[in-house]
Parts: sequence; structure tokens; C-alpha cells
Amino acid sequence: MTYYVTTPIYYVNDAPHLGHAYTTLAADVLARWHRMRGEDVWFLTGTDEHGQKILRTAQAHGVGPEEWADRLVHESWQPLWEHLEIANDDFIRTTQQRHTDRVREFVQDLHDRGEIYKDSYEGPYCVGCEEFKLPGELLDGEGEYAGQKLCPIHKKPVELLKEENYFFKLSAYTDRLLAHYEAHPDFIQPESARNEVVNFVRQGLQDLSISRSTFDWGVPVPWDERHVIYVWVDALLNYATAVGYNENPEKFASTFPADVHLVGKDILRFHAVIWPAMLMANGLPLPGRIAANGWLLVGGEKMSKSNLTGIKPQDLTAHFGVDAYRWYFLRAITFGQDGSFSWEDFSARYTSELANDYGNLASRVAAMVGTYCGGELPAATAAGEAERAVREGLAKAAAEADRRIGEELDFQGGILAVLDFVKQVNGYLTAQQPWKVAKDESEQGRARLATVLYTAAESLRAVAVLLNPVMPDTSRKLWDSLGAGASLGALEDQRIQEAGEWGRLPAGTTVTKGAVLFPRLS
Repeated sequence: MTYYVTTPIYYVNDAPHLGHAYTTLAADVLARWHRMRGEDVWFLTGTDEHGQKILRTAQAHGVGPEEWADRLVHESWQPLWEHLEIANDDFIRTTQQRHTDRVREFVQDLHDRGEIYKDSYEGPYCVGCEEFKLPGELLDGEGEYAGQKLCPIHKKPVELLKEENYFFKLSAYTDRLLAHYEAHPDFIQPESARNEVVNFVRQGLQDLSISRSTFDWGVPVPWDERHVIYVWVDALLNYATAVGYNENPEKFASTFPADVHLVGKDILRFHAVIWPAMLMANGLPLPGRIAANGWLLVGGEKMSKSNLTGIKPQDLTAHFGVDAYRWYFLRAITFGQDGSFSWEDFSARYTSELANDYGNLASRVAAMVGTYCGGELPAATAAGEAERAVREGLAKAAAEADRRIGEELDFQGGILAVLDFVKQVNGYLTAQQPWKVAKDESEQGRARLATVLYTAAESLRAVAVLLNPVMPDTSRKLWDSLGAGASLGALEDQRIQEAGEWGRLPAGTTVTKGAVLFPRLS
């Protein structure tokens, strides 16, 4: 079976910001990690291009919605993922026929099963969320919005809509959803998100309006083309249509459902309530896990264009580099919790952990092998207690990183396990003082120097493997510097399970001092 990981498909109402990139980076690291476990992996991302919000945005820019979506996808979204080295296997757009045809078939099947009926509905609607809101969720407006009710997420007035729509019998799935949450306690993560969803469902679910009739930018309802399918029903189905639903049975059977849906917490209910209920209604299996990340905050506000705190990822990569960008957000923020971003924090962590700890270690080891051994990695023939401690530290770090990242989606914990090992190796070199041992020209002294240098280089070999999913370009540079490719093969072909096995880098390897991994910030 294939390990299947997804991001949300993102609205193309504007260019991507740090919040979008955060979820996508997490999915990319998870996909790369499982590939390096030797698993078959399918990593899906894409764009959500239907709905009233997209239509209004396009109209505001004086173009049609299709032209607007094409422009954003080709000029903003796909180029950014390439820039950030996002290694997705597929990029689905909800305007593609491979998607729209299957959406119509899925909804037709629900209708044929008696899961859909026609009725009228009146209620507050947030165009930004593309969702009807419950009155109790709304905020009282102040200032320019005094006397109006606001969406709690977008802080903008909701619109009172009254339409004749088609409805999905979501309320019928209250008990089945609660039973599934109970039987699968890890279905929704983190626990705070799970508790929120469970409490919401326990209050009783309302049937879901699954069509709109006041605009036509969407997938037509197959039996009544005066209506278009509700954008969230359309969007959620990308996880099925992208892997062959009703089109490629073999691909679908080996891939669906997703092992992990990574989502922002503001769209958790759609994924943890509506999506599984739709699958239950159509007799399809449910995903393994829905993991909600928190919000990125700047000045205490959620990062978004509407709150004017949107920051271009390129603003940061131009200064810190792409790999440091990939590393920072997963290292600095606990996945599943809100986290604050600041330029100062990024700079401090970059200098301390990347440049000083990791980069300096790689530079020192390569320089010493070059100076004392002519660039040829010596054999370790005089290992003792100090080396045993390093070997045990590596085995522990590798196992912990694999568990935390590969199983628990604790990216921060996994990265810190590797960085703690880097600090251990730095401490080992400080204690062993190879620059002093090199002055002892006796056979015992030469053996001791060779052992210290091999121990440090072999440690870096493992670090390159373990951090490759997070910082692929840096890891490739380090792998090349260690000369590991000649004897061990391509870095991407290494296995996470073998990273902690000591002694894989053979003596005699040519070690070269390459470019500085993390240049000093200007």
C-alpha cells in the first residue's frame, strides 16, 4: 500500500503566504521521511478554484475566474513550491476535468442513495470561509462594523443568505462519527483539536447545504444544473479524485484513503466532520488521521492577507536561504499549536543552531581531515568510552527522530533530537581536542586522532541522512563533502532505519571542504 499524505488545496484568491507554506512544508518533510523509509509515497497538494470568494476576487481584478485561477497557479503557487523544493507527486486543480467529472459522479451517487434532498435555507454566510455560520459563533462588530455580526475567523461582516438548495443528510451521521472518534482516538490530532470536534458533534449536526444557486462558478449539480455544488464538497473530493476515484480502480485501491490529511485548524471541521460523513454515505473508507496545525502569528494576529500580516516566503528565503526557511518553522513551532514568527527569533536560531552548531561542526571536521590526513578519512582503531557514548547518542537520536517525525508528526521534537546529537558531537570534539592529539606523533597518538576524526565524520554522515527531509540542499552538500556518495550511493536512497547504524561510512573516503553550509547573515 501507498503512504498517502495531503495538504489542503488552497484558495487562489491571492498569492501564498507563510501560513500556506507552513502546512505544505510539514507535508513535504513527512512525505520525504517516509520515502527514505523505503515506502511507496504519494504526496498531493493543489488549488481550490471554485466558489463565490474566487469569483468576487476575479471580478475585482477585472478578469474571469478561470483566467484569474490560471494566473495565480502558474505565477504564484507552483513557482513557490518549486522554490521551496516541495517534492509533491501531484498538483490537482479543482477546475480540471479529471476532478469535476468525478465530483459530479460522487454527488450523483449520494443523490441516488437518498442522501440528498431539496429545501430552502436562510442564515449568516461568510464568503471568506465559504460557510454558513451558526448565530452563536458570530462576533459583535465594533467601530466601522458596529451593529453587524462578524465571522470569528475573518473578522468581517457575514451576509444573510436565503436560497433554495440541495442538502446532504449530515445530521444522520452524528452517532456514527462519534463512534468513529471513540474507536480511533488518533483520528484527529492534536488532542485539543479532537476535543473541539467531539464537543461540536455532540451538540448535534445540522444537514449541510451542498449547492448554491445565486452564482455559477462551480461544478454543476448533475441533475439540476441551475445549481453548482457547494465549494467545500467539491474541494474535499480532491483527495479521492486525484488518486483515481471512478477512473483508475487499481491506483485508487492502493492509495485511498489518505494516511494523513494535514490541515489548518480553521478548516478542521470540514475535514473531521463533513469529509468522513460524505465517505460513510458513499461506502468509502475513512482517512487514517487528520492533523491540524496551529496558526502562524505576527503581533498576536493570524497571518493572512485579510489581516494585513501576510509575508512572502521569498522575503525570508532571500535572506536566510531555502533550507534554513524549511528548517526554521518546523523547528521553532510545535506542530498543532499556534506559533509566533519574528525576524529576530529566526536570526538568533539560525546563528546559534545552524551556523555555529551544525555548520561549524561540518566545517571543522572537513578541515581537520584535510589538514591531518590529507583528505582521506582514517579508520577508527582506538575507540573507547567516549566513542561508545557518541554511538549510543546517535542510535537514540535516530530512533527518536523516526518516531517523532514518522509516526507522531512531532517535527520539532524530531529535529531537536538530531540537533541535540550535533551538540553532543561538538562536545565530544571539544573534550577530545584532536588539534592537540595531532601533536602526538606516536602510533598511539595517530590512532587516537584517526578515531576522533572518524567518529566525527561518521556522525555527520548520519546527520546528513536524518536532516535530508528537512534541509535537502544542505544535506546533499554535506554528503558530497564527506565523499559518501562514492561508497554509499545517492543520499535520497539512504534509509532512515539505517541512519543510526554505526560504521556505515567507510575509511578511505575522500573528504573535501566544500562551501560553508550556513553563511553568516549580513
